[in-house]
Amino acid sequence: MTFEVLDPTNEKPASGAGLAPRLASFAGKTIGIVNNGKEGTKGYFDHLERLLRDELGVGQVVWRTKANYSAPAEAAIVREMAGWDAVVAGVGD
Repeated sequence: MTFEVLDPTNEKPASGAGLAPRLASFAGKTIGIVNNGKEGTKGYFDHLERLLRDELGVGQVVWRTKANYSAPAEAAIVREMAGWDAVVAGVGD
């Protein structure tokens, strides 16, 4: 019996953008939370929002939920991210 093993990695070198610069401080910043809409994200992100506000002095937390948990964020959410200082994306089950 013969087995064919496929390698799913991409052979093309990464191109495009690099990492965003780190924020010097979260104080007064706008942080976006993009969740996948599954039930497990609510409690986690509620707690994260409290930490961001109470311990790091974040000015505003913007919540967005993807329409489909297994697909990328919609174009409108991605466009809106440009106005945020940082984004947290997460998965919950």
